Amino acid sequence: MLPSLGNYGVSMNLSMQIWEMKRIRFKEIFSTTIGYTIFICLLLLSCTSTKTIEQNTVLGLNKDTVRLNGNRLQKTIAVRDYGFDDHQHISLKSIAKTSIPSHTIDSLVKLDSIKENKIFSEALRIPQFVNPNILDIKSPVADKIVENYLNSTNKEPGGHCLSVSKGRFEQAYKEVHGHLPYQDLPARMASKFYTPKQVFNLLYVSASDTDIEWKSLPEEYRGKGNAGAIAYAGMGTLVDASGIWSGRLRPGALMQVWRYKKDYEEVVRGTDVKKLDPYGHSFIFISYVRDDKNEIIGLRIADQGFQSYRPIVPRDYEVWWAVNLNI
Repeated sequence: MLPSLGNYGVSMNLSMQIWEMKRIRFKEIFSTTIGYTIFICLLLLSCTSTKTIEQNTVLGLNKDTVRLNGNRLQKTIAVRDYGFDDHQHISLKSIAKTSIPSHTIDSLVKLDSIKENKIFSEALRIPQFVNPNILDIKSPVADKIVENYLNSTNKEPGGHCLSVSKGRFEQAYKEVHGHLPYQDLPARMASKFYTPKQVFNLLYVSASDTDIEWKSLPEEYRGKGNAGAIAYAGMGTLVDASGIWSGRLRPGALMQVWRYKKDYEEVVRGTDVKKLDPYGHSFIFISYVRDDKNEIIGLRIADQGFQSYRPIVPRDYEVWWAVNLNI
């Protein structure tokens, strides 16, 4: 027996209502999923302090790798991510990319002239490390670093500043010497606790800790990041703030800087970086920026894109270290 038109209409109406409810529910789930996915992607791609986000960054590729994951030093030499990429407040691309007048107030922080001059004069009193003949020393690796950077179509790859600077150094070294730098590290770098490669990586990332392992590394190279690691390996000469700002850097020099001197001192001494959350940055020197009187007013650098959009200036950081390569 065929259903009546009235019942048929009711059934159709009910089916349409159920279908509409399913469509709305699916749309809500789909929208929520897409929104959540976008949120997670943005979170992972952002560059923030370790106070809010922990990153897992791996430097190197074998069992001697330094792994940044917030864990204690293990067999793979695990150390924390120290938030070297916390540069959100200096990523304001409103400043010209070419030159900076000497009177310009930088976007990083506004300092009065008295405080700024005090910071810079203190930096100039750091003991001299620069070799007066360093500019006469040629480095095929440094030249290759700059060449690769200038020829690159992706000069701002993002990611972690340590990984980017280390990757550029390793790539250039391999292109020049046919292998990575680790097999050329001197045996004297080994400590009671670590192999030469592990010591190199720990110094490179400034893996400060309150434990004896960190304090067993040579104090004069702790906290100097890439510059300290490379200089300790005998592959370059350290250059301090006075050398940097008096024109002693060669293109391709690797640099480690610290926003605050007190952070640097704590890192050198040995500290719980998870509580301190020190602010540093790692990058490569490309060239000097000079004013119309030929005075140095800034540095052009290569990093992951957070600060390389404009020259950096003395007021950006309180502690400056670099290494001119000799390899």
